[in-house]
Amino acid sequence: MYPRLVYDLTKLRQNLDAVSETVHQGDCSMMVVTKGVCADARIVELLISHPGVDYLADSRVKNLKTYAGKARVAGKKTVLLRLPMLCEVADVVRYADLSFNSELATIRALSEAATEADVVHNILLMIDLGDLREGIFFRDEEQIFQAVSEILAMKHIHLQGVGVNLTCYGAIIPKNDNLSQLVEIAKKIEARFGIELQMVSGGNSSSIYLLGENEALKERQLPAGINNLRLGESFLLGNDTAYETKLPGTCSDTMLLEAQIVELKEKPSLPIGEPGVDAFGQKPVYEDRGVIRRAILAIGKQDAEPGSMTPIDPGIDILGASSDHLIVDVTRSKTEYKVGDVLSFTLGYGGMLKAATSPYVEKGYR
Repeated sequence: MYPRLVYDLTKLRQNLDAVSETVHQGDCSMMVVTKGVCADARIVELLISHPGVDYLADSRVKNLKTYAGKARVAGKKTVLLRLPMLCEVADVVRYADLSFNSELATIRALSEAATEADVVHNILLMIDLGDLREGIFFRDEEQIFQAVSEILAMKHIHLQGVGVNLTCYGAIIPKNDNLSQLVEIAKKIEARFGIELQMVSGGNSSSIYLLGENEALKERQLPAGINNLRLGESFLLGNDTAYETKLPGTCSDTMLLEAQIVELKEKPSLPIGEPGVDAFGQKPVYEDRGVIRRAILAIGKQDAEPGSMTPIDPGIDILGASSDHLIVDVTRSKTEYKVGDVLSFTLGYGGMLKAATSPYVEKGYR
């Protein structure tokens, strides 16, 4: 059935091997993020069985629930990436071995839940280095120290380390200088409280280029002291997300989105009449291509991200989409398409995330 998202498990394994080698040669542990494929069971099995994967991480507790038991049996730790909601702390301490935190109110609630469950819950204290998403702002050192002081007094909470997120909101690129600030904060915490932090997590797929796998870098630029990276897109799509370059030894066509043609007609390329806004409140702009051969596919913005899709057939152009229909121009294609034919697309991160999350998109493997 269509639409369908087809994962190439062989190519995903190749990517996993490649990024694992890079990360472990850089003396870092590897945390692989499963949210990009909505914790797909077959891909999770691949991660659990791979010796280079140290942690499996997701932003949704619901996804962690599906594999926490299997991961732990295999010796892998589970991680909640998104800051916990107060309404889910009981599930967090049950299904996540480690969670990322920045609010003392939440950490106190986690402590209460962990005490009730009679477990010790590990946390990573997030530091904001300027990307302005989660974390205690790095210039507020006393606030950081106050938080650490209270955390260390909690019997059922263990401060495993500190971490940072970059590029996801503010698009700030990880560099040696800003990540060095995280290392310095970790050292100050250790010196002030006489403890040793097990983890200093230096970001996501935008940080992997600092291990010297970028052509412009001939040696490691990741600061000494950073000992963990969190990888999603670099594993799934082979991308360094700082500069959008291809990582050596990886594939970008690890998955294909397939959709079926439900209408194929020659029509003008410009809509006729007074333009308003589309179903999403946007006023689209159209290019006059004359009369073209237009195919409508049975997938739309509810389940796909047109701007993050690339047709396999180079003669096809994506024109736009409504919630349930994708319109493409097949005029230049060398293939004589007909109703019922299936078109395939490679995906960027947004396209992958949306298709993987949609219950209306079937999942397949090869």
